[in-house]
Amino acid sequence: MDCSRARTNDPDEWLEIAPAFSRPLAAQVRNWIQRWEPDLGEAIKWNMLCYTGRKLVCGLSACKGHLGIAFFRGTDLPDPARLFNQGGETNTAILSVRLTTLDDLNAAAFRTLLRAAVTLDADPAAPPPPKIRREPWPVPEFFAAALKKNPKAGAGFAALSPTCQREYLVWVTTAKRDETRTRRLAETLAALEHGRKWIDRKGG
Repeated sequence: MDCSRARTNDPDEWLEIAPAFSRPLAAQVRNWIQRWEPDLGEAIKWNMLCYTGRKLVCGLSACKGHLGIAFFRGTDLPDPARLFNQGGETNTAILSVRLTTLDDLNAAAFRTLLRAAVTLDADPAAPPPPKIRREPWPVPEFFAAALKKNPKAGAGFAALSPTCQREYLVWVTTAKRDETRTRRLAETLAALEHGRKWIDRKGG
């Protein structure tokens, strides 16, 4: 699952260079967000097309095989239609809707979810999302061995907070195919050599 790296800070250009598969999905969802919540700001962050009120509300990830719609306080939002189908592994608040076709998205329910997110963001009295203490993610032998062979990456990993370490471990170890795990491990080691967190792993 490779999402496109943003080569621009312009939302219109971001859409133009999005992968062919997810481009029309992103265009439609972007249109909905702009029409339904016109007061939200729009900007590129972390290779995502993000929408902001007081703080980050949601963001679109245009990938080669799907469109991701992340809600930055997803765990605090009601979701009776069960739109959320991704998240919870590397972040205590972000939940996402993963789409391969708009036929899978209940537009009315999505609009309700978006309105709830905007309302929550606009409320200065709303408490911040709770910090959930989790058990450390186990470090598999192949990951430990790779860090031992690459001392610079090992030092970069050791310098990260437990939360940031967990993001890398979850991402690498939950790969379903061997080739995906190998690619993610190589990308992880390269990022750790430069002291980057998971969300900044591609640099740029």
